[in-house]
Amino acid sequence: MTDPHVDTSTTGDTLDVAADKVSMDGRNNKAVKCELCQSTVLKIGAAKFIEKEFFLPHMKKKSASTEGDGDTLTEFWMVSDMFAFENVGFSNTVGTTKYLICADCEIGPIGWHDVNDKAAFYIALDRVKHV
Repeated sequence: MTDPHVDTSTTGDTLDVAADKVSMDGRNNKAVKCELCQSTVLKIGAAKFIEKEFFLPHMKKKSASTEGDGDTLTEFWMVSDMFAFENVGFSNTVGTTKYLICADCEIGPIGWHDVNDKAAFYIALDRVKHV
């Protein structure tokens, strides 16, 4: 049975790709951690899985800041309150976007927030570990 909370219309197989990370109610069933330092970003059940296409620059430490390419990603954890995060930092605003980074090791961006939407903060599934 397909979970009604998970939108698979854009790829058709997203549920299969993220199935081990998404609970039946469409929330993260594993803790979300920084890939580099293992710091906890989100506790189990804190975020909802959504599909939304967004371009994120390549990940790098703050001190290694250089202009460059990135990735167009489609799978995100979304929280409606920034206080749902355990350990996330926010960049200065670029246009209407604030990029989210690991607050401990400053690697990122691991996600993003549009300042025009006060109730949506996104973490890319491909930029974090699930344990």
